[in-house]
Amino acid sequence: MSNPPTFCHVFQETAAANPDRVALRTPGGAVSITWSEYADRVRTIAAGLARLGVRSGDTVALMLTNRPEFHLVDTAALHLGAAPFSVYNTNPVETIRYLFDNADNRVVVCEEAFVPVLLEAQAEGSSVEHIVCVDGAPHGTISLAEVESAPAPEFDFDATWRAVQPDDLLTIVYTSGTTGTPKGVELTHAGTLVSARATIRADLGPRVYERVLSYLPDAHVANRLLAHYVAMVQAAEVTDIANPRDVLAGLVEVRPHVFFGVPQTWYKLRTGIELAVAAETDQAIRESAAWAFEIGMRKVRAEQTGEDPDSELLTQHAEADRLVLAPLRARVGLDELRVAASGAAPVTPEAHEFMMMLGIPVREVYGMTESSAIATTHPPDDIRVGTVGTPYPEVEVSLADDGELLIRGPVVMRGYRKEAEKTAEAVDAEGWLHTGDIATIQDGHVAIVDRKKDLIINASGKNMSPSHIESTVRDACPLAGLVVAIADHRPFVSLLVVLDPDAAAVFAAQHGLPPDIAALASHSCLQDAMQQGIDVANSKLSRAEQVRAFTVVPEYWQPGSNVLTPTMKVRRKSVNDRYAAQIASMYTMDPPVPTGVCGGSSRLDVDLEAKR
Repeated sequence: MSNPPTFCHVFQETAAANPDRVALRTPGGAVSITWSEYADRVRTIAAGLARLGVRSGDTVALMLTNRPEFHLVDTAALHLGAAPFSVYNTNPVETIRYLFDNADNRVVVCEEAFVPVLLEAQAEGSSVEHIVCVDGAPHGTISLAEVESAPAPEFDFDATWRAVQPDDLLTIVYTSGTTGTPKGVELTHAGTLVSARATIRADLGPRVYERVLSYLPDAHVANRLLAHYVAMVQAAEVTDIANPRDVLAGLVEVRPHVFFGVPQTWYKLRTGIELAVAAETDQAIRESAAWAFEIGMRKVRAEQTGEDPDSELLTQHAEADRLVLAPLRARVGLDELRVAASGAAPVTPEAHEFMMMLGIPVREVYGMTESSAIATTHPPDDIRVGTVGTPYPEVEVSLADDGELLIRGPVVMRGYRKEAEKTAEAVDAEGWLHTGDIATIQDGHVAIVDRKKDLIINASGKNMSPSHIESTVRDACPLAGLVVAIADHRPFVSLLVVLDPDAAAVFAAQHGLPPDIAALASHSCLQDAMQQGIDVANSKLSRAEQVRAFTVVPEYWQPGSNVLTPTMKVRRKSVNDRYAAQIASMYTMDPPVPTGVCGGSSRLDVDLEAKR
C-alpha cells in the first residue's frame, strides 16, 4: 500500500484492493458485508447525509451498539470531511444534550431503542435537526434507508472525499468524565493515522489483523482505533458484537487473530478458566491442569527474570502445552491469536502472568484519548510484566519533576473542543501532553504507578497508590469484581468491594446460599471468604497499605452509572458520597455483623496456590 494521507484515501485503497473479502459481519454471519459492498454503502450514505446538510467541518453523532451500521455511517461521514463521534448508550439526557451543544451536530444516527432519550434531548433544546434510525423509522425520525435513497442533487462524492486534508478533524472522542463533564478530544486524520500505522508495525506486519472483534463501545477510543481505523488500514474482517456480555462466545466463534481487552476482560477469562478447572469432576484432569499451570508459570517467571529456561523445563513445557494449555486456549477461542493486548488501566501482574502461562502473551498498551489511544506498548519479544512497554517510534515520553508522565508527538490531540484553557493546561507550550499519571521509566520501559489525582494520604501522612492496593486485593479475591480503597486522611485502609456476578453465582451455588446479592453480601460464609483473600493480599502489601476493614456492597455496579463510567472507571467522589455511611461505619467500633451460617468451605473453591 502507498502512504495515503487521510482515512478517506485509506478506505478507498483498501476497498479497491480487497473487493470480495468480508469487511463487516455479525455473529453467526447473519450480516456479512464485503469491502466492495461497504464502499457502495459509504457512497450512498454520504450522498444522503449531504442532502441533510452535512458538510465539511460539521459533526455527526452516532448512538449505536456495535453493529455494521456504525462503520458504514462513520466512514461515510468522514468522506464528507465531517467528524463523526459516538455517544455512550448509557448516557442520561442531560449529558447527551451537553455533548450535542458542544459538538454542534445537526444529525444523529441511532437505533430505535435510543430514540426516546434523543427526542427528549432535542425537545429540551439542542442543535439536532434530524434523527436517523438504522432499524426502523419511529415518529420523529427518518430511516437510514430513506437517507440512502435520497441523495443530494449533483453531489460529487469523489471530489468531496479527495478534498479532505490530513489536518482535518477525524473524530471527537468524549472522555468518560470521572470528575466532571466530558471533554471533547479532537483527533485529526494525520495524528490517528500515525497511531494506526505504529500499531500495525508494533504488531508484526500486515496480515496480523485478519479477524477482529468489536465489542467495546465505539465511544471508547481504543475500540475506534483497533476495530475501525486499524481494521480499515489492514482490510480486516470485523465481527461486531452488540452485547459485550457475549464476547466470550464471540471469541469461540470467531477465533480472532487480534484481541484487545480491558483488565476486567482478562480477569473474567482467568476466573472462568479457574472455575472450569475447579468444577472438573475427574481428579486426574484437575491434577494435570495444576501440573501444567505450575510448569507454565515456572517458564514465565524464569523469562521475566531474564533467565533462559533450561532444556528440562522446556521439554516439560512443550508437553504441558500439548496436553493442557493448547486445548485450553482452543476451548476459549484464543488458539489462533497472534496479538493479545490489554489497556485502559493496568492489569495486575498476577493476572498478566496467568495469561502468559496459558500461552497468551498479553502486551500491555498505554495511552489516553488525548494521545489517539496508544502511545506505548510492549515489543513482541520483550514483554515485561508490571510495565506498559516502550514508546511508539514517533512518540517521546518524559517525566516531570513530580513523576508525572509526559507524552509528545503527532499522536497528541488537536485540543479539547471549545475549551482552550483546558487544552493549554493539558498540552504545554513545548507540546508535552501532561497525562495525569505518575510513572517510572527504566531501560525505556514505562511503568504506571497511579493517577496523580487518585494518590491517597492517610492520617499519618503516608502517600499510597489506591490502584496498587485494589489490584493486589482483586487478584487475591476471585469473588471481587471491583475494589475501592478508602484511606484519605484516615487512620487505616478500608475497602468497598463489589462482587463479580459470575463468581458470586458459583459461590452461592457451591454453598447452598441464596443468590440474592443483598443477602449474599452480608452472609458470614462470603465474608469469611473475602477475609481469607484479604489476608493473602495483606501479606503482599506494606504495613501502611494493609486492609483493616471492608464492606461488601449489596448491589452490582453498572457501567454508565453515577459510580462507574461507561469504560468501567470508578467515580471515586461519587462512590465516597454514595457510601458515606458504610465508609464511616468501618472507622467506628460497631461494624456490620455478618449474617447466616457458612456451609462447606468458606472460599471460592479454586486452588490458586497449586498453580503458582
